[in-house]
Amino acid sequence: MKKITAIIPTLNEQERIKNSLKSAEFADEVIVIDSFSSDDTVKIVKQSNAILLQRKFDDFSKQKNYAIDQASNDWIVWIDADEVLTKELQQEIKEAVENPNDFVGFYIYRTFFFKGKKMRYTGTQNDKLIRVFNRKYCKYEGMVHEKIKANGKLGVLKNRILHYSYISFDRYIEKLNQHSELKAQELFDRGMIITPFHIIIKPMARFIKHYFIKLGILDGFYGFIISFALSYGVLVRYIKLWNLKQKHKRNDKLDK
Repeated sequence: MKKITAIIPTLNEQERIKNSLKSAEFADEVIVIDSFSSDDTVKIVKQSNAILLQRKFDDFSKQKNYAIDQASNDWIVWIDADEVLTKELQQEIKEAVENPNDFVGFYIYRTFFFKGKKMRYTGTQNDKLIRVFNRKYCKYEGMVHEKIKANGKLGVLKNRILHYSYISFDRYIEKLNQHSELKAQELFDRGMIITPFHIIIKPMARFIKHYFIKLGILDGFYGFIISFALSYGVLVRYIKLWNLKQKHKRNDKLDK
């Protein structure tokens, strides 16, 4: 039997980490990569059979690749702390790893929940990520919205991950702010020019995309909330980018 390492990233996930850890128990090794949580996350992890690693967060790809390098096994299952793998998915993963049929990784679709309510639309219906992969052929790239670069064929598993990302509006906005800050830095490093189009039109377009085109309206009030939050995240990203550019200009003037 081919062995599997499950990896879970954490930062102040005391409310959700127990379920994630439990669903990872099917793996031969479980690693938690923690960004120095200030709540009881570390205490909970230490009470489990998982290996605890701690590393200061800089960007998502570096954090993930660091944890992957510490794994004892080549086949990796990545599980976010707000996700749960069903028994059916666990079994499917084991079978896929044992007989990969030349695939170096597998996409898994996710089912989203907002405060316990299953989301069927709002752009969540087609969400899939590479969550099972052979580290010899796959590596994460990108500061934020990181993706796996795979050197080989990819398959798709049938069973879905249960994703309890939206436990509260405040936590969701906090998460969006973190992503927006990293994305702004990435755009700044690329020398992107910001215009009123980015501040006014792009946030509106994001709301329209998720609420109307991706049918968020059919998810009721929560569909509106998620569409609005995604729009807000785009706005904050470009405001933060503008602030970075202003700070850079001030520093240039001081240097002169």
